[in-house]
Amino acid sequence: MHDNVWFEIQGIPAVAIASSEFGEAAEHQRRALGMNNARYVLVPHPIQDASDDEMRIKAAQAFEQIIAALTEN
Repeated sequence: MHDNVWFEIQGIPAVAIASSEFGEAAEHQRRALGMNNARYVLVPHPIQDASDDEMRIKAAQAFEQIIAALTEN
């Protein structure tokens, strides 16, 4: 979330992508960083031990959410 906030401060639209296990942490971090509107998308947990093919599926499933998060006002 720190990188996401840095990019947003620079005027570069950004969206963090995290495992669904870390949704609550993302909420806490964006509030702690003073960026309540920092955007993030959660993908199904786990990702650490996912194969390349499994990650491609997770990415494809999240694609529309990521684009929406980047283009919303």
